Amino acid sequence: MAEIAVSLVIENLVRVLVHEAKFFMGIHDKVANIKGELEIIQSFLKDADARTEIGDMSNVEKTWVKQIREEAYHIEDVIDKYILHLAKGSHGRRPGLYFLHKVFRFTITLKARNVIAHKIQDINKNLKEKRERAVKYHFNTINQGGLGSDTRSDTWLDPRVESLFIEEAEVVGIESHRDKLINWLVEGSSNRMVCSVVGIGGLGKTTLVKKLYDSEKIVAHFNCYAWITVSQSYKMEELLREMIKQFYKAKKEFAPKEIDTMKVISLIEELKHYLREQRYVVIFDDIWNIGFWEHIKCAFPENDKGGRIIITTRSENVAPSNKESPYYYVYKLPPLPLEKALELFYKKVFQWERGQCPPELYDLSRVIVERCGGLPLAIVAIGGLLSTKAKIVSEWCKVLDSLSLEFETNSRLRSITKILSFSYRDLPYNLKACFLYLGMFPEDYSINCARLTRLWIAEGFVKEKKGKLVEDVAHDCLNELIHRSLVQVAQVDFVGKVRTCQVHDMIHEVIVSKSEELSFFHASIRNCSGSNRIGRRLSIQNNLNSPLESIASSKTRSILMVGVVEVPNSFLTTCFENFKLMKTLDFEGAPIDYIPKEVGNLFHLRYLRLRDTKVHILPKSIGKLHNLETLDLKRSLVSELPKEINGLLKLRYLAAYFINRDIEYNIDHRRAVKISSGIGKLESLQKLHKVEANNNPLISELGRLRQLRKLSISKLKRDNGIALCTTLEKMIHLRSLKISAISEQEVIELQSMSSPPLLLQSLVLRGRLENLPEWIPKLKSIVRIGLTWSRLIDDPLEILQALPNLMNLVIYHGYEGEQLHIEEGGFQKLKFLGLTNLKNLNRLIIDEGALPLLEKIEIGPCPLLEEVPSGIHHLKSLKDLEFFEMPREFVLSMQPDEGPDFWKVKHVPFVCFWYRIQGERYKTYKLGDLELLEHLRR
Repeated sequence: MAEIAVSLVIENLVRVLVHEAKFFMGIHDKVANIKGELEIIQSFLKDADARTEIGDMSNVEKTWVKQIREEAYHIEDVIDKYILHLAKGSHGRRPGLYFLHKVFRFTITLKARNVIAHKIQDINKNLKEKRERAVKYHFNTINQGGLGSDTRSDTWLDPRVESLFIEEAEVVGIESHRDKLINWLVEGSSNRMVCSVVGIGGLGKTTLVKKLYDSEKIVAHFNCYAWITVSQSYKMEELLREMIKQFYKAKKEFAPKEIDTMKVISLIEELKHYLREQRYVVIFDDIWNIGFWEHIKCAFPENDKGGRIIITTRSENVAPSNKESPYYYVYKLPPLPLEKALELFYKKVFQWERGQCPPELYDLSRVIVERCGGLPLAIVAIGGLLSTKAKIVSEWCKVLDSLSLEFETNSRLRSITKILSFSYRDLPYNLKACFLYLGMFPEDYSINCARLTRLWIAEGFVKEKKGKLVEDVAHDCLNELIHRSLVQVAQVDFVGKVRTCQVHDMIHEVIVSKSEELSFFHASIRNCSGSNRIGRRLSIQNNLNSPLESIASSKTRSILMVGVVEVPNSFLTTCFENFKLMKTLDFEGAPIDYIPKEVGNLFHLRYLRLRDTKVHILPKSIGKLHNLETLDLKRSLVSELPKEINGLLKLRYLAAYFINRDIEYNIDHRRAVKISSGIGKLESLQKLHKVEANNNPLISELGRLRQLRKLSISKLKRDNGIALCTTLEKMIHLRSLKISAISEQEVIELQSMSSPPLLLQSLVLRGRLENLPEWIPKLKSIVRIGLTWSRLIDDPLEILQALPNLMNLVIYHGYEGEQLHIEEGGFQKLKFLGLTNLKNLNRLIIDEGALPLLEKIEIGPCPLLEEVPSGIHHLKSLKDLEFFEMPREFVLSMQPDEGPDFWKVKHVPFVCFWYRIQGERYKTYKLGDLELLEHLRR
């Protein structure tokens, strides 16, 4: 949207006027005038956007909006080029030439200020003309679209209306959901109850609820019912009035005429009075307003008659929460499973063939249906299109290859993008940019959430809020998109935090279509040589066969690479020499082995990701990137950071390590990077991972990093203990801490810390511990503990099992005793337990009543553990049980049918065994596999 571009420019202008005021001496007022003009234009754009969504925008307006967007980008470029120009001259001054440098700088600054003053004057003139044009053509009048009906989109029929009249025979895959909800409505508590059916647009929420609303059981059970379609715009008075009329009609009575003149309060009183003795059911279909239920709930009495309210919504935030009341339920409607989706597809496409698909179209049908991602709206729409085509492979291949174009041009498929676009339209403006950015990643791509949110921050889509870090605000934005059913959760960690996410294929189509319309980004897919578009944000996917100049320009601000297998040398040269306004560079997984020294040209760069590349040296010029906030070197080959890094005072995220999976796991398996003194200057750092800190002065310097949330350090010696404890006591915001000794035999001395960081949630200690640190019981917020090479003599579980929030515990070479005992009531929240490489362990006791929430256990190698712990039988939540290189007899005792210990594990859905091939590469076998028995016989 042009409004997004303008909003970002306004925010950028506010930032530079406040934080870069020294650069704008003498022209401050002119820049402020630009901001004022843009704020006025913003109101016109919001109205223009509203008309775009309903197809009521004229061609004149479309042209005007496009011009505003281009002008906004031009303003951003002018300002950033000016700052870059002045910033260049502030580096490299030689002490002996101070006076000459000062004169030279004054001359350069004066000249640059005159140039930008003229450019800003032109910008102000252009903006004023565009504002006057908007007033002249009445662009802010919603019912005056411009030049006539011939410029508007054709009539569109909302398929949500059609879903109210679908015949039973046409419905597929909702039977179990319908029956569950009917049972809940009829058999549930006599209290008033609310159930919210939540899911993405086009999933069939309205169809499902309409079928249960019309069912004989519901009609017979309730004596008073109403169906109200709410949608994005509604008037409460009309809604209440319509509900009263439907209730009276259901009882074959006439509603009082007075309700036609009643206001909201009177209507609520009338409704509440009427329902006092009724067993009622009400459907509120398609709710968008988060405060809707709060506004209307007082109209429904708690009459102990079993009243029921059902809400359909796309947003979990709109649904009344079960945290508020035990009688509020959220029913998340899942996509259609593949077999049901195929059944629906066949019904729609092969009506004359009675739903029978010809064998030659099986594979294509499956590909098309999988593309629909279980979305009935898409399946029916695409099926309807294909029903009009010849039932031959070549014809279907043509449709499949041009499906993206069909979504935009074919009237049969336009309903998909229209319905899904409603969710986009309902987003706040700050979330629209975040949402569109998801299209930078390919279809079906599993997106790392931390990567995504840091890119949002670097782009300027997310800002700090009072009392909240910008990273937390970004995570809130992601959660909001998830709750609105616009983003799907792909992977969740043991504490329930979303680690990776995806976008439904149909949603992805909407994003790409919107982004192309708004010039938000350009995706260069496969062979980009046929592209004639220049991208301000550029996503390069799969291949890079043509010169960068053909798909990017000096105005390109962001480059993201995904799945690129070859990067020509000319690419990096062009990128770093010419694109000096770049803000984000994400080269994750790209086949590059160096970063040229010209990286220092990118003064505005905020985000640089070299994860999973072969880059092994960072040039010293990286110290010129004074706006850099994120530097991700994870799994690159960088072993040492240049001392110039210490000048990047805005850096918030610094992560680097290398993993060698070809060697057996040891304390250097994940190698840290070396840092130099001066790291304490980086006081904005939130995350520092993983660095060598093997001397006391350097460790003490880390104590200046008071904002750290995550710290991982290695190469510690015993005599570093006191300095380390002193440093850690200063890090009151620390949430995650990993400490590695210089060797597996070196003792980590941590007993001198009296006040540990009380907000600590994750603690990993890798090295010898003479005793478990005395401060560990104070960690009431801790959810994860790892003890590696600790070689403790006393049973650590005696202390650890009392920690109230511990959810993940790993002990690797961490205990040298013979017995571990988990007592009744121990580990009340633990979900994962790893007991590995415990060479002396011969008995594991698990009392009944311990580990009530445990979902996964890993055990082994434990060569002396001869018997499967009988306590496993009590672990009713256990889903996954895995053993590593356990003795032959131990494994055979669990085999189905003949194994004497099979009864202990038969309730566990997944049991498997791991055996080492080389280094940290393993072969796995499932319980009962013949292949496992063959392995054991060798």
